[in-house]
Amino acid sequence: MSQAPSRTVVVLAAGEGKRMKSATPKMLHPLLGRTLLGHVLHAAEAAEASRTVVVVGHKADQVRAHLAEIAPGATPVLQAEQNGTGHAVRIALEAIPEAAGTVVVLNADVPLLRPETVEALVAAHESARTGATVLAAEVADPAGLGRIVRGADGNLERIVEERDAGAEIRAIREINAGIYVFDAVLLREALGKLSTDNDQGEEYLTDVFGILASVGHPVGVYVAADARETLGCNDRAELARLRSLLRDRVNTAWMRSGVSILDPATTWIDVTVTLEPDAVVDQNSQLQGSTTVATGAVIGPDTTLVDTVVEEGATVLRSHSLGAEIGPDASVGPYSYLRPGTRLGRKAKVGGFVETKNAELGAGAKVPHLSYVGDATVGPKSNIGAGTIFANYDGVAKHHTTIGEAAFVGSDTVLIAPVEIGPGAYVAAGSAVAKDVPAGNLGVTRAQQRNIEGWTARKRPGTVSADAAARAASDSDE
Repeated sequence: MSQAPSRTVVVLAAGEGKRMKSATPKMLHPLLGRTLLGHVLHAAEAAEASRTVVVVGHKADQVRAHLAEIAPGATPVLQAEQNGTGHAVRIALEAIPEAAGTVVVLNADVPLLRPETVEALVAAHESARTGATVLAAEVADPAGLGRIVRGADGNLERIVEERDAGAEIRAIREINAGIYVFDAVLLREALGKLSTDNDQGEEYLTDVFGILASVGHPVGVYVAADARETLGCNDRAELARLRSLLRDRVNTAWMRSGVSILDPATTWIDVTVTLEPDAVVDQNSQLQGSTTVATGAVIGPDTTLVDTVVEEGATVLRSHSLGAEIGPDASVGPYSYLRPGTRLGRKAKVGGFVETKNAELGAGAKVPHLSYVGDATVGPKSNIGAGTIFANYDGVAKHHTTIGEAAFVGSDTVLIAPVEIGPGAYVAAGSAVAKDVPAGNLGVTRAQQRNIEGWTARKRPGTVSADAAARAASDSDE
């Protein structure tokens, strides 16, 4: 049984990306759940490399910190001065002298590249045993891009940039995608022969192909199945285009796996989200981060879920959820805000204009209207009346409120934590509760009502209220 070839991935991420006009390095701009760099590293996993090197430069500390989060096994290598792509690859290989076999070179601003394409490119290179293989794409409009010029044998003869191309070359629609695979030994030798005798005064990686060909090592060409995979990102407009293309790719894949997306053009789903068949996502919805949506759940319209778990049969309507767990057949919204630590049990309900934070609602518990529930445990089958406030913060510390099973809290109530309402207890509407209400008791804290006769006439003479009161008094005397 033959031994698997040794492989190294080199990702070029040192550029400043001036056209982004951003304080954030271009490679760290987000795109549906990953950064540009994160997408490329994900695609690179298909190469099954034994080592991955990321060449950093502009704002290197930020890029290193991000790399430590998303790919701690990768090795960052600093290109202190950007002296070209050939220079970048050379210092990457100098940092890992043990690299042998196959070297895959990727640009960090090609986020639509699929893992399947990387895998196929590497396989094509290793089976052909060429000195290098170039990823190409056939595009309808190649303006501004380097053209692939092939020899009679179909291998690469040269790459011609548009500024150097005549009419015949400009008519070629096969372009260089800037993604390459090399034989490591031959690459090292060729990098040592690179010159800076060019317009930019830089070491061009593409010059390696001519060097290889001059000593009899052919350079193969592998054409990507979908040219959109090779699109780069240089400014915000191109980033927006890539975002739309990735949205369509993600949504199409989910719909073909059995998820209903009612308006794909207005639905944005991160690549890190998980959906089950027969989930429904309505228009103007965003699913982000580690969100999962189970079978039969209905999301939207007009809903944003971030790092949220939605279980079978639940519904979330026109709401925003961050770090919450929504149980089976539970319902949320409209216009509610679930903050981190919110957990809803089976058939629990968070209704319209409700905010929750670090709150657990048991099975069948209800908070139907206009309430704030923070730092609380609400027992199963309990009902929280409209306008109830869980006063959890005293200006220094947060405190917890516990509502027992099947308790009933009347409307317009303030529960001043820490406080406990026992199972089956009632709290009268309009109360401000600062002491525990034992199981089965009725808690009432509002003052006894008294009516001051004639107050409006004395205190608000000449107002429409005084006139209305006078007419009512006259009518009652008749």
